[in-house]
Amino acid sequence: MTRVLIVGAGPAGIRAAQRLVAAGLHPVVVDEGTRAGGQIYRRPPEGLKRPPQTLYGSEANKAVALHGCFDSMLEAGQLSYHPRSSVVALEGQTAQVMGPQGVETIAYDKLILATGATDRLAPVPGWQSAGVYSLGATQIALKSQGVALGRRMVLAGSGPLLTLVASQLRKAGAQVVAVLDTAPLTTQAAGAFGMALARPRVTLRGAVMRAGLGRSYHAGVTLTRIVTDSTGPTAIHWQDARGRDHATPCDMVGLGWHLRAETHLTDLAGVSMAWDQVYHQWLPEADAMGRAAAGVYLAGDGMRILGADGAELAGKIAASACLQDLGMAAPDTGRALKELRRMQRFASAMQRAFPWPAQMVRALPADTVLCRCEGISVGDLRTTLSLSGPEANRAKSLSRVGMGRCQGRYCQLAGAEVLAAESGVPVDRIGRLRSQPPARPAPISAYLDKGPDARTK
Repeated sequence: MTRVLIVGAGPAGIRAAQRLVAAGLHPVVVDEGTRAGGQIYRRPPEGLKRPPQTLYGSEANKAVALHGCFDSMLEAGQLSYHPRSSVVALEGQTAQVMGPQGVETIAYDKLILATGATDRLAPVPGWQSAGVYSLGATQIALKSQGVALGRRMVLAGSGPLLTLVASQLRKAGAQVVAVLDTAPLTTQAAGAFGMALARPRVTLRGAVMRAGLGRSYHAGVTLTRIVTDSTGPTAIHWQDARGRDHATPCDMVGLGWHLRAETHLTDLAGVSMAWDQVYHQWLPEADAMGRAAAGVYLAGDGMRILGADGAELAGKIAASACLQDLGMAAPDTGRALKELRRMQRFASAMQRAFPWPAQMVRALPADTVLCRCEGISVGDLRTTLSLSGPEANRAKSLSRVGMGRCQGRYCQLAGAEVLAAESGVPVDRIGRLRSQPPARPAPISAYLDKGPDARTK
């Protein structure tokens, strides 16, 4: 029997598994979540009962359908599932998987990576304080525990997630006192035209959600600093589109500039990467069906940020490519590919509407913490340039930016902007940090010999 390993049980991973199961295969699914659904359709713990309409809003039916699809396959014994587990290394068609019982090795013939995305963050002076979270973390706390992370909350950044999380918090009864968007209204309007052409209903739904935020929403802002005391944020200072200074009292700040593809495992699997000017990040190279390397297939936001609907389609398409390469019958993907191209047009327009704040990052004061894991400032990174030159990995070795627990996931893009501005070269010339195992922090105890009970599959 051909062994297919799927990493990730969000919309892309679930639909890929469904297609493989329908073809008679028994895939192995590894997922960091406690229950399948991914971040977008994250499920609360068993003891916390919240109706799907409350958790997922207009997407409730899609969430319920995906959850039911996966649960039925699991109950029927049609796949093997490893929840609360992370693939920490890939080598020679084997994956090292760290789970509740330690590290085990899973062999595979084909690999489908549906690793999703993480927050894309830009440093703001003071962001290293307790009480400053990513938008994703803010959403996780709300979805999985029904918790608001503050009493007076300010959300700042740009992109659809900004207004979505603000709306979800307000619907749950939390106090969001300000929503600060760094994208100017003119930029948003220009991008919205392309978004509306590709997906008019989705664009309209976003506009209605935005309108619901009322006067708390501000576009075209510049974030200047987060003021903190020993307990966390006390205020966020910002300039409006006209350059006027404001200070908004708060006890929590959530930051996020859309999303970045999670590509560490993709890199370890030997997939080529290329700088994407529209998405403003390094993305993996793959064909239209997700083929990225020998026996490696990509699906979902880990390949391109297309959202949950796009991830479902990409999961089906990647599984079909896998079946075709195995010489097995696969459903026709013509219509799905056409629909996916439409979503790609929407996503590209959205990236233009809500751009990465490159100029804000390049102008950061020298004492701004850039790498929160290691406590490295913007000035520390700038001083390495005379020895490292404009090259990400040399700068990392000299400054320790990107050496912490997140392995550069949250500081790499901003660090590249700082180096590019200081050296006067395009940001893509800085390069990207090489991914290294373990892809997630792993305790040494997880690798200790467990004796005859150690598992290898």
